[in-house]
Amino acid sequence: MDEGKSKTRLRVLLVDDSPQRRASVEQSLAQVGCEVVGFVSSTDDLVRSVQHADPDVVIIDIELPGRDTLDSLQCVQSSAPKPIVMFTQDDNGATITRATRAGVSAYVVDGISQKRVRPILDAAIERFVQFRRVSDELEKTRAELSQRKTIEQAKGILMKQRGMSEDEAYKAMRDLAMKNNKRIAEIAESVVAAAKLLI
Repeated sequence: MDEGKSKTRLRVLLVDDSPQRRASVEQSLAQVGCEVVGFVSSTDDLVRSVQHADPDVVIIDIELPGRDTLDSLQCVQSSAPKPIVMFTQDDNGATITRATRAGVSAYVVDGISQKRVRPILDAAIERFVQFRRVSDELEKTRAELSQRKTIEQAKGILMKQRGMSEDEAYKAMRDLAMKNNKRIAEIAESVVAAAKLLI
């Protein structure tokens, strides 16, 4: 059985400046279980193309990625994050560093090889998923720390202004949160904001 047919079909947005090369690349991708859902060149609006096509992975087949292309990739990762695999002839260390910082999940020198392309895509997608998971966890932890800091600040304000103990201040905010069907962090933010108005 064809290896590509046994795997999940991947929707691919192909970025390629050579119209002549596109057909052969599309054929190679089809044989390893990939469906090309859009073609764009490196000068097109990549962010809009990614948002419109909503691919599983973006493949960039380009000999020498320029600064504009790498800037576009950074914009993609900011607004519509996707796994990005770049096949290129450019083995310059500085370009590889810039591409990685722009959000490229896999940077492959020596062009697309039908035999290697699917494992590379699968690995790039997995790496992207792991990175997003870590980023989300980090963002969640930051938000929790920020909320905790605001709650502590609000408790301090209530203790000072109302002469409450720490437990009383926390209980007052918790009760108000339950009564208004809000999170305690929202009540704490209101307390802090109100205190700033009185300064």
